[in-house]
Amino acid sequence: MNLAIELSMYPFNKDFRPLIKNFIDKLNSYADLEVRTSATSTIVIGEFQYVMQVLTEILAWSHHEHGQSVFVSKFIPDYEAE
Repeated sequence: MNLAIELSMYPFNKDFRPLIKNFIDKLNSYADLEVRTSATSTIVIGEFQYVMQVLTEILAWSHHEHGQSVFVSKFIPDYEAE
């Protein structure tokens, strides 16, 4: 089953843009993910288990690298790209 997750990151840092860019670059380093970035969010698409594994890893990595951030997300199971 495919899964799409729309993510928005809000770091607790005045200089937030480089932290968000770093997060998106890290997402793009994972194989077997489709990553679509817009001005307000990033959409991650892939196989359900793999996307959830990546999400777990990248949230822990982000906390370690950037400190606290708020993440707003929307999950769309059974997503089929058009």
